Amino acid sequence: MPIRFLTAGESHGKALVCLLEGIPANLSLSSEDVNIELQRRQRGYGRGGRMKIESDRVEFLSGVRFGKTIGSPISMVIWNKDWENWQEKMAYEGEPSERVVPFTRPRPGHADLVGGIKYNQRDLRNILERASARETAARVAVGAVCKRFLREFGITIGSYVVSIGNLKPRLEERNLLERHRLAESSEVRFPDPSKDEEFRRIIDEARERGESLGGVFEVFAVGVPPGLGSHIQWDKRIDGRIAQAMMSIQAIKGVEIGGGFGLAEKFGSEVHDEIGRSEEGYIRYTNNLGGTEGGITNGMPILVRCAMKPIPTLTKPLRSVDIETKEEVKAGKERSDIVAVPAASVVGEAMLAIVLTDAFLEKFGGDFIEEIKERFERYKQYVKNF
Repeated sequence: MPIRFLTAGESHGKALVCLLEGIPANLSLSSEDVNIELQRRQRGYGRGGRMKIESDRVEFLSGVRFGKTIGSPISMVIWNKDWENWQEKMAYEGEPSERVVPFTRPRPGHADLVGGIKYNQRDLRNILERASARETAARVAVGAVCKRFLREFGITIGSYVVSIGNLKPRLEERNLLERHRLAESSEVRFPDPSKDEEFRRIIDEARERGESLGGVFEVFAVGVPPGLGSHIQWDKRIDGRIAQAMMSIQAIKGVEIGGGFGLAEKFGSEVHDEIGRSEEGYIRYTNNLGGTEGGITNGMPILVRCAMKPIPTLTKPLRSVDIETKEEVKAGKERSDIVAVPAASVVGEAMLAIVLTDAFLEKFGGDFIEEIKERFERYKQYVKNF
């Protein structure tokens, strides 16, 4: 793969770190390009107390010099301010004191129990700390770099929330960029801020009941050229790569591209995007397939819809079993959000940016930005005249 990335760190550890390899040299990049995205991830009505503590900022450790990438791996760190309160519980060396109580009451819906079984951990904190969605801050940092790269080629990525719980207001007929713009001024990232009060009401009701909420969001990319991905092998198909990336986000349980499941109920004549021709090349009259055909981008906007389940930490916990006593108990509790769908939509943007950057570099190659731009311009002319 042209780009590779890894993240590391625990939710209440000292820091989150990420390593991104494959970004070409000479891309203008600043810490603010990343910090803006980190701040967007932290917003949203219904977030928990952790967001009042953290104010995520990135620090480059390598791969960037004087505001430009140099072709070597980019490493970044996001320091956890809450580490000050967890140094004893999350110490890297020594033995735990008597004050450190093992987490032994797994939460249904979380990785606690299955992770403990897989890795033979009797203190389930060793699982939940890494399984936590706090890890997505590092992914957003990686995605921010990829977004910056894609902007050089006229590709823009955005998102908005479609529903939270059972509240799904009607979406106005607007283009994707306008929906994204409106979502940025909404407390829940719904593309109509006038609906915020309705969303606050159901979130507050869930909080009072000790519940959590899930929801649905859409992520899109406009300006994507035709020809990314391939039909020749299962793992090269762009829609498969996008779906896997989205499903890797914590709590995501469903992914659709374009019309998704709704297309299964229609006739073929209602589904497939008819082809036309203009002075600029081939066009489509609709975008029911969400910008992909045969595992390849077709030049229309990429549109992905993701379903997020409710967060598993509840203030009125569900039944569980203590892994030490084997007795039935109430599940353990951790500080958590009531709803994180708005934040997840920003993570979805990051993952889409990562996949498209990988596919873009796979198609056009190159070790520095100027080289890639030259190849891309030639390709655009080729597509126009095909």
